[in-house]
Amino acid sequence: NVLPAVLAANIQGISIVDMKAALETFIPSASQTPGRLNLFEFRDFTILLDYAHNPAGMRALQKFVETIDATVKVGIIAGVGDRREEDTNAIGSIAAETFDEIIIRQDKNLRGKTEEELIEMLHEGIRMQNPDKKTTIIPSEKEAITYAIKNAVKGSLIVLCSDVIPDALDLVKEFKEKDAKGQLTFS
Repeated sequence: NVLPAVLAANIQGISIVDMKAALETFIPSASQTPGRLNLFEFRDFTILLDYAHNPAGMRALQKFVETIDATVKVGIIAGVGDRREEDTNAIGSIAAETFDEIIIRQDKNLRGKTEEELIEMLHEGIRMQNPDKKTTIIPSEKEAITYAIKNAVKGSLIVLCSDVIPDALDLVKEFKEKDAKGQLTFS
């Protein structure tokens, strides 16, 4: 993504000094790249928020998650209704490879499929990879995040694949504030 941005800036006549300054101050974060590998360090666990919603995005996320040392890796995933069945199966399968535990939630917009259809497609992908994978179904994203946090163990990583990034960010920040005040309890 950087190369096309530099090329576009060069074509627009932006100086190399200004481009260098812009690149040096760009730090992937919730404020500059919301929904793209946003890490939130809590006292006893970490949350990673990402917009991964297709097999390619899940594979890229998987590569990153593999680099993180965690006692338990929990993935909160959802199927997207306007995708092919095999793509939704693949999301489940990749999640089963990546996470110790999976929480299946639902997008706000089911995009033409029912909640049950999407859950079954994800489950099918999970079962193809690991029929014994611990899987919990919590349709509400807010309830899924809350459940994951309340059940977090020390050193765990919670990966939230969200479709409504502003809502997810607000909720994670709310929990972060509680954590900073010592008001967040977990198992």
